[in-house]
Amino acid sequence: MEIGNQIKALRLSRGMTQEVLAEKLGVSAQAVSKWERGATVPDVQLLPELSAYFGVTIDALFALTDETRLERIQNMVWDQREISPAVREREEEFLLELARRESGNGRPYELLADLENHAARAHRRRAADFAKAALRRQPDRKEAHAELVAAMDGWFPDWCENNHSRLIDWYKAFVAENPEYRGGYMWLLDQLIDDGRLEEARDYLDRMAKVDGTYRTPLYRGHIAWAGGCREEAMEIWEQMCRDWPEEWGAHLSIADAMTRSGRYEEAKAHYRRARELQKPPQFVDALESIAQICEIQGDLPGAIAALEEELKVLAQQWDTTTGETADKPRREIQRLREMQARR
Repeated sequence: MEIGNQIKALRLSRGMTQEVLAEKLGVSAQAVSKWERGATVPDVQLLPELSAYFGVTIDALFALTDETRLERIQNMVWDQREISPAVREREEEFLLELARRESGNGRPYELLADLENHAARAHRRRAADFAKAALRRQPDRKEAHAELVAAMDGWFPDWCENNHSRLIDWYKAFVAENPEYRGGYMWLLDQLIDDGRLEEARDYLDRMAKVDGTYRTPLYRGHIAWAGGCREEAMEIWEQMCRDWPEEWGAHLSIADAMTRSGRYEEAKAHYRRARELQKPPQFVDALESIAQICEIQGDLPGAIAALEEELKVLAQQWDTTTGETADKPRREIQRLREMQARR
């Protein structure tokens, strides 16, 4: 194990015997020997003492490669609901240094954004709890309602609070610099359609069509028609799309999302289920999470619980994930729904 090799190298660099190091740490010489041979690893409570004694970071003891540490940070964001400020600060320092050393590598900045958004979500959960507490005491506090809506990603009637004009401008510049990258057009189209800027959306979709030969072009053509109130036209476009690309699970997932936003829940669930049937393992769980939320909206708590239980099954069997926030979140939702059932 790398930590054993590191301890041995650090010990020898100081000209120490295993017995001397063992005495300094309050362990047996046999324990140090086992560490260095890779038979065991030091107890986690000894790591700060080891790092302080040798004057190195805990990460240095494990001799983490940059790639391993990047993976660890990503897993931390996925698996932990809360990351302590001290840990986040330490990892951000590493990412900033890596970004400085590797000027062509975008992943450090991507993970920095991921860490900041993770912290923002935690802050917003707490903000929502505080706003709710304020409203339980004084239901007529307008500003507390505003804070609750902001914390829970709600909708404000003020156009100036909800439009995506700055993000749209950024993506317009982005696609101008990266005209061959389909994904840039898709992110831009999402914002334009949501803001009702459909003429601009049609123009950028025509540009995207020049670099895209997939189902995504008719998919967005349907989204534009749908947003413009031409529902029958949109459905005809999407039906033809599904005939032309019968194996594309993503097409059904996107149609389901559109159906959900329009309150056509039964159609939405059918498309979510079809997406699941078409997607090969390991499957993403977005469709199951959406079905669970729709069932709860419809008052079908057993259906919501069943979808979340299926999500846990997929995570365990297809992703080998049974711990961490990825699995804890559906478990919390199941518990919440069961408590709601019990109150009925």
